[in-house]
Amino acid sequence: MEIDNPTTTTTTTLPPKPTFRPLKAHEISSGQLQFRKVNVPPHRYTPLKKAWMDIYTPIITQMKIDLRMNLKARKVELKTRPDTPDITNLQKCADFVQAFMLGFDICDAIALLRLDELYVESFEIKDVKTLKGEHLSRAIGRLSGKGGKTKFAIENATKTRIVIADCKIHVLGSFANIKVARDSLCSLIMGSPAGKVYSKLRSVSARLDERF
Repeated sequence: MEIDNPTTTTTTTLPPKPTFRPLKAHEISSGQLQFRKVNVPPHRYTPLKKAWMDIYTPIITQMKIDLRMNLKARKVELKTRPDTPDITNLQKCADFVQAFMLGFDICDAIALLRLDELYVESFEIKDVKTLKGEHLSRAIGRLSGKGGKTKFAIENATKTRIVIADCKIHVLGSFANIKVARDSLCSLIMGSPAGKVYSKLRSVSARLDERF
């Protein structure tokens, strides 16, 4: 007498994977338009006026997002359009404008429109160590280095961009690279000499290059 093997399974042909076109912005949320607002700090108002067309052109022509400056509220307002190809474009544009407000150059901030894996991380010196007076000034000096040498070295080794605005630090890059840059900056804040940070930075950045 033959006994059926219970482990035997019949192979069935699956139907082809369906393809769906991406939803446009006006097709989401019952056709309602999506908005974002970005505050304009007082010290960035004049740079924004000078760089307005450099910000306006890629957002309007490439990302298909409406943009305007609300002079009364001191905010940059962004809005989706019926021809916006992807709803994520709105957040990308808001991140791009916000990065400029934090002090990043246009040529660096615009990478947020082109690459998905980039973002901006911000923290304050007091989040790492409570410093006051001359101790705080020396820590800021260690972060920048003579003529910005230390900051440039960290940026080049980690493929990031760093803005040091008083006690606040903003880092633009990928997740892994931001972590390496942040660790180096924190070491400098804690008092490590620049030479020691450089040597550690070279070894870590070499491992990152091998991984990617």
